[in-house]
Amino acid sequence: MKKLAFLPLLLLTLILSACNSNDTTKKEDTSTTNDKKQETITYESEDGPIEVPADPQRVILLSGFTGNVLELGVNVVGVDVWSKTNPTFEEELKDVEEVSDESLEKIIELEPDLIIGLSTIKNIDKLKEIAPTITYTWGKVDYLTQHLEIGKLLNKEKEAQAWVDDFRSRAEALGEEVRAKIGEDATVSVIESHDKELYVFGDNWARGTEILYQAMKLKMPEKVKEMALKDGYYTISAELIPEYAGDYMILSKYSDADTSFQETEAYKNIPAVKNNHVFELNGNGASFTDPVTLEKQLAFFKESFLGN
Repeated sequence: MKKLAFLPLLLLTLILSACNSNDTTKKEDTSTTNDKKQETITYESEDGPIEVPADPQRVILLSGFTGNVLELGVNVVGVDVWSKTNPTFEEELKDVEEVSDESLEKIIELEPDLIIGLSTIKNIDKLKEIAPTITYTWGKVDYLTQHLEIGKLLNKEKEAQAWVDDFRSRAEALGEEVRAKIGEDATVSVIESHDKELYVFGDNWARGTEILYQAMKLKMPEKVKEMALKDGYYTISAELIPEYAGDYMILSKYSDADTSFQETEAYKNIPAVKNNHVFELNGNGASFTDPVTLEKQLAFFKESFLGN
């Protein structure tokens, strides 16, 4: 009888032991999951090596780079005013907070695990106390290399490289098609109307210039090359537009800009205008050089030059 009484007790002990073993396993699994969330990588920033999240979940952008992060599929919780009001990102950022380098309390409330901005932002030391903060010097690297840097920072270098390779290939192919249609010697100028000012651009000042001149290899008018290539842009008066106008013109227009120059006889008599070779680009958002913006600009140039 003692043996029979011992048997249920033994079974109960084994069951409890198994339950405890399962609980322990579950706890270990949870611990492993939490460890993964806390993993970091070392990113070689302009200021030296910095530990950043290996899988950032709550990124704040204080001066551009928004489209770079969005293209790589990383969650954004706060952006600068220029990104927030950029029509290119209207859908993607509709639920994202607007912040600045001075709205520290708001940034703290958003609980970011990574902050990205230009080297000119304010309160960098205070921002670093909130989350790892990485800054970049504007124009230090070209637009495609910049995307690769963002890819490294977000631990998505392979994805960034794949996009760069694909975009470069498609842009170069489009350039060949366009040159075959308009002629190898045809020139293209990029002019912008902003407030009451007019600007002409070189080959690395957004507004599609990187695509047109660097990737598509379209030619720049000599006057533009002389005055705007070195500094990136050059301010001109309405009377001087004919001197800077190429065979084709990309006219970047802001919604609130003064466009009265388009009603003048001097403008109407420009060959590109008379031949309907002026393609108007929405100036709002055109000053970005991220993948989301570049993809839309590439599609715009394809439609404008080829009609498909």
